Amino acid sequence: MSLSVYESSVPVFVSHLKNMQAWFDKALAEGKDEKTIVEARLAPDMFPFSRQIQIASDAAKGAGARLTGGEAPSMPDTETTFAELKARLQKTIDYLESLDPKAFEDGADREVIIKFPNGQGYRFDGRTYLQGFALPNFFFHVTAAYAILRNNGVAMGKPDFLAHLGMPNL
Repeated sequence: MSLSVYESSVPVFVSHLKNMQAWFDKALAEGKDEKTIVEARLAPDMFPFSRQIQIASDAAKGAGARLTGGEAPSMPDTETTFAELKARLQKTIDYLESLDPKAFEDGADREVIIKFPNGQGYRFDGRTYLQGFALPNFFFHVTAAYAILRNNGVAMGKPDFLAHLGMPNL
C-alpha cells in the first residue's frame, strides 16, 4: 500500500507541533525570560521567534486546507506570550486532527495556488505542493524556532526536535 497524502502530512505536522509545545515548557522550566525569547531573532533580517511559530502554524493548517479543498481557520498573528503561542499550536493541532483522511484522497492531484503579498506565487499539483513547498516551509520555520531557543540558552538537542519518536527502541 502506498503512503497517502494524509499520512504524509497531518501526522507529520501534528507530531512536530506537539514537540514545539513542549519546547515552551522546557524554556519556562529553565527560567528563561519569555519576552526576550518571543522577540528574539537569529539575524536582524529574520522574523522573531513569535513569527516563526505563527508561520509554522499557518503552514500546517494551510496545507491541510489546500490539500482537502477546505478553508483553514483564521488566526490573527497577535500572540505575544508563550501561553498564547502554545494555544495557537493547539488550535492548529485540533484543526488538523478534525480533518477526515478521506478528504485528502484527491489531494495529490488537486490544484494548489499560493499567492504572496507581493503578487508573486506558485501553481502546483497537491503532491508537488506538499513535497516541494508545504513540508520544507513548515520545517524551515520549526527549525528557526528551535535554533532561536538554542541561541537563547534553552538546553535542547535533537531528542527535543524528534521527541515524537520517544525513546530509542533498539
